[in-house]
Amino acid sequence: MIVYGLKNCDTCRAARKALPGADFVDVSVDGLPAEVRDRALATFGSDLVNTRSTTWRGLSDQDRAAAPEDLLTAHPKLMKRPLIAQGETLYLGWTEATRTALGV
Repeated sequence: MIVYGLKNCDTCRAARKALPGADFVDVSVDGLPAEVRDRALATFGSDLVNTRSTTWRGLSDQDRAAAPEDLLTAHPKLMKRPLIAQGETLYLGWTEATRTALGV
């Protein structure tokens, strides 16, 4: 299992604490691998982009109009967090549904 997120994100910290055996990838340092990004976009669509983030608010209208894959490539911190990969299954966010599906 791999948790993609930000090391300073409270939600990501909660997920990491509940999933102690999971690997963690800080997308602000390592980026989001293209194959994971593409799978996540195919699964979640534009919901993968966090339009409530500080990074989003700092973008110009022209930047915001870019395709989600371009936005996430240029600004990995725009990804909703955490993104959890368990085998071929992806989960977005640390919701009750995600916790239940992961048995936490």
